[in-house]
Amino acid sequence: MKDTSCFITSPVLRRMAVVLAFLLFSAYPAWARPLVNSDIFVQVLQEAHALFAEDTEGVNADYIPELAKIPSELFGLALVTVDGRVFVAGDADYVFSIQSVSKPFTAALVLQEYDAPEILVERIGVEPTGLPFNSVLAVELHASRSVNPLVNAGAMAAVSLVPAEDKTERFLKIKQFYEAMAGQKLKVIKEVYRSEAATNQSNRAIANLLKKYGRIYADPEEALDVYTRQCAIGVSARVLAMMGATLANGGVNPISKKQVLEARYVPKVLALMLTAGFYDESGRWAYEVGLPAKTGVGGGIVAVVPGEMAVAAFSPRLNQAGNSVRAMRAIEYVSQRLGLGLFQ
Repeated sequence: MKDTSCFITSPVLRRMAVVLAFLLFSAYPAWARPLVNSDIFVQVLQEAHALFAEDTEGVNADYIPELAKIPSELFGLALVTVDGRVFVAGDADYVFSIQSVSKPFTAALVLQEYDAPEILVERIGVEPTGLPFNSVLAVELHASRSVNPLVNAGAMAAVSLVPAEDKTERFLKIKQFYEAMAGQKLKVIKEVYRSEAATNQSNRAIANLLKKYGRIYADPEEALDVYTRQCAIGVSARVLAMMGATLANGGVNPISKKQVLEARYVPKVLALMLTAGFYDESGRWAYEVGLPAKTGVGGGIVAVVPGEMAVAAFSPRLNQAGNSVRAMRAIEYVSQRLGLGLFQ
């Protein structure tokens, strides 16, 4: 009889077996996996909230005047698992404007509407900029012009790609997609929209530059207005965590069980979030935390643990890069305590 012991002991095959086991576990239905004791999630969120509650570093965004009015002491955390369990701490239900946390979700909608994974690469770009999220210079420096969907230039290009007859239909498509991700109705915060619309000269310049280079696909003023409304949609840490958990769950909302985004597009969205979700701090976030995440100047951040959960946090005080100081530190703490980083 042929000796097969070498195949059993082969280091290469052992590694392949480990990889296969991991893939099988990842594909195993989330509802059928053993549930982690909920107490640990409650404990860790409470620890994170207590640890950073007195942190006063950073300042509210003031280039959108309405954001400067948000009480700086607000601080909320939320965690939603792919089996639909929800855990919160602090001001998790305070409604604030989604701002740039909206960008990966519009990119996801574009992927789904065109049913083409190459659409973002060809029509926008997917490379990080290494520059501020609202940089006009980035449009001139990068060959793709719009750079990626998670900076302002690429986000307006993504909005312009959403198929629609007019701006009303385009915004409605975006809003309804967000609502399906969140599993609930959402509203525009009108005061934030008006404030941002009155002070968005930089974004108007970017939109017109994209028009010059043929990298925006609707009227630039229309795309700018829809993008501004998109950024003013009201969410909470709880809502963001649910939207993130829908991504973590292969595009299926954990509560409604609706397949909102085709599973094959989820890795594309998460890759964008990991490489460009924190603007010019994205490399540091990936290095220290190792989770796909998206931040916004409204003070919100959502981080996704594929196949497991999403963690969201809100605090309006921002650092110089435009990222919420307390939200960032709190999510990093939760990730470390629960061992969530993808590279651990």
